[in-house]
Amino acid sequence: MARSRNDEGFDLGAAVTRSLLGWGVVAGVFYLVVGIAQGLFRDGFSFAEHPLSLLMLGDLGWIQRTNLFITGLMVIAAAVGFQRATKPDKRAIKTGIALGIYGLALIGAGVFSPDPVDGFPEPSSVADATTSGVMHLAFGAIGFIALATTAFFMAGWFRYRNETLAANRARLAGLVILFGFLGGAVLATSTVGVILLWIAVLTGWVWLTVTSRRVYRVVPHPDLDVRQANSHEV
Repeated sequence: MARSRNDEGFDLGAAVTRSLLGWGVVAGVFYLVVGIAQGLFRDGFSFAEHPLSLLMLGDLGWIQRTNLFITGLMVIAAAVGFQRATKPDKRAIKTGIALGIYGLALIGAGVFSPDPVDGFPEPSSVADATTSGVMHLAFGAIGFIALATTAFFMAGWFRYRNETLAANRARLAGLVILFGFLGGAVLATSTVGVILLWIAVLTGWVWLTVTSRRVYRVVPHPDLDVRQANSHEV
């Protein structure tokens, strides 16, 4: 991790890296809180039948669209933090790129609205596939694959640090994200498909939150005095 220390012993590089990783801690919480709050109050929306992306439809769709934009920017910031924190391991660049692609995919999914489905936004809502709907699905697929890939790369980094449990959790999270998405895509018109997508989404956000926090702790405290005090306590 690149460091820039001033004359007073403050590590600016560590401070920036920690700040960037902090966005990875809050991104998933922000996305889920905003999305679930909308789902609770939008008429016709069912968590068992509709993915959160459908909240982009209707008069209040701008809220979920903005949610995707802001969350995507948070994830991109976290991607830079991961890349900085995991140096000099060769997976650092790959991890940062994969997570950055996930952030960009969230923004892309927010640009293109999904197609209506039966029951939302209107009880009789049903439509043929549109270019916007196909693009939304494409960005969603890219996002899930990128996040799963991030988890696999981080599993390698944890192995590099001899953190076997964290590596196994990352590998498991990547598999759940990947197969949850694939199962949800195949069974998209059923309740089982929506549940599988929810499993993939929740697993991804929980893993990113926990891992961002874990990597945050790996980065040395930017204040040299605090760092030395902590080392003495240990």
